[in-house]
Amino acid sequence: MYDYHRNLEYYNYENNNYNQPMFTKNENPNSLYDPYNGFIRGNMFPNLYNEYKIDPIMLQSSNEEMQLKLMLDALCFAKEDLNLYLDIYSNDKDMIELFSQYTEETRKILSEYEKKYGPIFVDSDANMVYPWAWDNAPWPWENK
Repeated sequence: MYDYHRNLEYYNYENNNYNQPMFTKNENPNSLYDPYNGFIRGNMFPNLYNEYKIDPIMLQSSNEEMQLKLMLDALCFAKEDLNLYLDIYSNDKDMIELFSQYTEETRKILSEYEKKYGPIFVDSDANMVYPWAWDNAPWPWENK
């Protein structure tokens, strides 16, 4: 007869230990990766990050436009991860300040990008003009 409970126990506890977070109550949750390193690892919290037997891939940008996009991606990821943390620990003043700092940095980089390369999002400030500005910038395949 198939012992479902024994098999379930094996899969939950013995086989997936590599995926268990290493967080303990003594850890400082405010020690974080910088946005780029958190982005390439998929987690801003070093004490919750487990390497899955591979090293994160270091992303390289080939020009200024790609560098700005990479910075935007990293900051947006950091803000999302901090937002999840703040959903649970809404009174953590340090994390609220860091979230605000990343929000301001995101706005600056987005503004710089849009001045040089056009709007990224349909609802971007650079796009909220008449006539519609979304299609004024060259499309990615038109860039040389």
